[in-house]
Amino acid sequence: MQLSLKVQGEGSEYLSRLLAKNPNNIYDRDEKGNRVRLVFASSNENEAEAHIFVTPDPIELVRNSPSHYDITQYINDREFVVSSLFCSYIRSALGTALNGKPKEEFISWVDHKFDMKLGFGPVATDYSNQMIKNLFEPLGYSVEIEELVSNYEFEMNQTKPARYIHLNGYMTVQYALRHLFVIIPVLDNFKHYFIDEREIEKLNNYGEGWLENHPLKDHIVERSLRFKDVIKKVNVPTVVVKEKKEGVQFETPKVRLNELRYDAITDKVKHLKSKERIVDLGSGEGKLSVRLATLHGIKEILAVEPSETAQLRALQRFEKIDKDRSFVIPTPVLGSLFYYDERLRGKDVMILCEVIEHIDEFRLPSIMKNIFREYQPSTLVITTPNRDYNTVYDIKEAIRHKDHRFEWSRKEFNQWCENWSEEYPYSLQIEGIGDEHKEHGFPTQMCTFTRKEEGIK
Repeated sequence: MQLSLKVQGEGSEYLSRLLAKNPNNIYDRDEKGNRVRLVFASSNENEAEAHIFVTPDPIELVRNSPSHYDITQYINDREFVVSSLFCSYIRSALGTALNGKPKEEFISWVDHKFDMKLGFGPVATDYSNQMIKNLFEPLGYSVEIEELVSNYEFEMNQTKPARYIHLNGYMTVQYALRHLFVIIPVLDNFKHYFIDEREIEKLNNYGEGWLENHPLKDHIVERSLRFKDVIKKVNVPTVVVKEKKEGVQFETPKVRLNELRYDAITDKVKHLKSKERIVDLGSGEGKLSVRLATLHGIKEILAVEPSETAQLRALQRFEKIDKDRSFVIPTPVLGSLFYYDERLRGKDVMILCEVIEHIDEFRLPSIMKNIFREYQPSTLVITTPNRDYNTVYDIKEAIRHKDHRFEWSRKEFNQWCENWSEEYPYSLQIEGIGDEHKEHGFPTQMCTFTRKEEGIK
């Protein structure tokens, strides 16, 4: 994976300032377990050229995959091609340029158009060469496409060859990078993450000032977001939604579904009579734990997470609220649902927020027995995706995220909850979170198990 950026003429020496990188040093960082390097081939008043390379870890690319036992998961192009993965890896390195916020004395160069050459690849795309040109030429670039054809002696399936794309034009550094950050994922048409409202924000930010005038605007938006209901929320003027013939006036993007989950769980806990001691099982980076820490009357939060990387990020998050003595500071616990931990027994509230779907379905009974029989929380809150709602997102795959082992319909989730309520002394309440669809319900389903008085030991 690589990207080259070369500018010539007036102000070339300021490319390093716009990128916030010292041209005499090699930028070498670890980004999500992958190596990102940026080097300058030249930097003077007449010419500056920077190259950024990403060397992914092929093991990390498939870690936690549902097919972790299948060696064929390693046979893919993800570690080689420029894609949404590449953009996510280099975003931190190029953040200053993308946001147009160099040091104050160089602000004026943000809007300066350079004689620029861009090159990136290899790209694996289902587009024709002409379609690639149709994406970039309206932005003011001339486009050259270099096809990489391997000279194999044996027959291969007829797939499109990998290609390098070379762009030439007069462009500001900020706009050039924003063009790439929007169009590269469109070219690749592969997303390594679940597409939610964050994609709207990204598209609005990086598409501002150019996307609304692009002749393929509707295609770019639809291929970027894929899901019809999400497309309707994009704040790009006059994007035409398929179901409507006329242009639409878009509303401000709604709150992210993840935030709605945290809000719903926090509100649920807030109104419980007993909530002093909380266990956040599968707490991840600690976002929910921090939200719960703001509630009045909380005395203890155990943030249980098996990933050391996530725990380190959670610790950083907890340190930020440590100065406010009105909050209880969550306690990180390195642990797993699969192993009994005496410290988790007899708490007021236990929470599994978007956790169970990441576990093989056949392993759930032993976990639930451990919770109901051994831990015996006064209240257990579980949230999980509603598979029925996937139709609204126009998801053609069986599940929303490749790391989900399963996703239940409303009927399946209700039955599962009722079975546990019948076996153990807990009443239950099932609710929905997010925008309700008349036919398909809510995107997230939540069950609250409340321990009955006669079941308390």
